Amino acid sequence: MATTTALGTDNRIDFVYLFDVANGNPNGDPDAGNSPRRDPETGHGLVSDVCLKRKVRDYVPAAKPGLKGYDIYIKLHSALHEPREAVHKGVKGEGKDKIALARAAMCKAYFDVRAFGAVMSVKEFNCGQVRGPLQMTFARSIDIIADLEQAIVRKAVEKDDAEKQMKKDGMITGTMGRKSIVPYALYRSHGFFTPHFAKDTGFGPDDLALFIDALRGMFDLDRSATRGEMSARKLWAFEHSSPLGNAPASSLFDRVTVAPKEAERPPRAFADYEVRVNDKGLPKGVTLHELL
Repeated sequence: MATTTALGTDNRIDFVYLFDVANGNPNGDPDAGNSPRRDPETGHGLVSDVCLKRKVRDYVPAAKPGLKGYDIYIKLHSALHEPREAVHKGVKGEGKDKIALARAAMCKAYFDVRAFGAVMSVKEFNCGQVRGPLQMTFARSIDIIADLEQAIVRKAVEKDDAEKQMKKDGMITGTMGRKSIVPYALYRSHGFFTPHFAKDTGFGPDDLALFIDALRGMFDLDRSATRGEMSARKLWAFEHSSPLGNAPASSLFDRVTVAPKEAERPPRAFADYEVRVNDKGLPKGVTLHELL
């Protein structure tokens, strides 16, 4: 049976995460004119792991404003050397000892370093490398997505366009643009928690609880016209009773199945899907938690 018990950080955990988008672009591909990412062979939509981690990173400071230990290393529009410089100069020692101390200080100060890891072993202000205990996969849509490119008109223009339009038409006519949206798609991502990496970075139960809160609520703090309506729908955690795990993650993920209720009609809402979770006969030592 599924439980909602709080999770610890001593043993392995495998996650299944479902989220959806309506009339928006969940993750544009800069190599394809920022149209929604998709698998060119199957037509299924994709959302990168980097995109999902970005939303977690944006959620944490909002949930823990100004609290020590919950700063973010990889911030939007920031230079990575700046936080490293402050930490590197703030620890004593020389050579490898200084790098080790700086690495520990970065883990303690920055949530995303101790959660996801970071490569900080650069020449300037070397703080070593960190392998994080939390990893997420690319999310893939359950069905093939429809990429609808919509024409849009902007009536407010900049000076050069305004002068040209006034000269040509005697009025500001605006400019045309394009906007890509997915009318609806349900995405599935998997996550993994590795306890021995957590011990190395100092990632504890409170950090894990914050990460889970982020998966539940991060889309509500990331609204934009481009992304349409994005919502977290389901989150399950398979918690093992040992650090190495009690069953392969793939066999546990197979217990969660998602399929459209009507194959002949394109889904346009979460209610158009049937989600089933087989919690019978779980492997010994594995507990299923329904977190959303």
